[in-house]
Amino acid sequence: MGSLYDCFSAPDGLAALTAFGRGVEAAGLPALAVKGIDPYAQLGQAESLLTGMPYADVTSLPRFNQLVSSPEDDSRRLVALTDELRDALASARPGQLMAVAEPCSRIEEFGDDHAPGPPADFLKEPATLAAEAGARRDPHRPYCLMPL
Repeated sequence: MGSLYDCFSAPDGLAALTAFGRGVEAAGLPALAVKGIDPYAQLGQAESLLTGMPYADVTSLPRFNQLVSSPEDDSRRLVALTDELRDALASARPGQLMAVAEPCSRIEEFGDDHAPGPPADFLKEPATLAAEAGARRDPHRPYCLMPL
């Protein structure tokens, strides 16, 4: 649960790769540092619950954790997150986020001692980031930098 992930939005894959090389803040992109919430397991489960789409269907979406950076980088990866996750987070009401947090807190990757509060709190910040990304004239797409 201790890994630090940088979730951010960018207009396209080239801008996301620039952020990968220079750093998200240096690239001037909106970002959110997240501790311990993996983009595959936890965000995938949250996406499934927010959209009503079965988890297997979520993981088969073309952008779901699609590798954007070179596979040769042995210290970190840049992956794409889905537009469906962005849109679901952007349109979610606070009550929906709490309703999703409870079942998310029970998934294996969170462990036995995780209460519903922290995932709900975590989802509030990416919901704001997602709303800002989707509201742009040329909507940004979501990405995540993850350590290996």
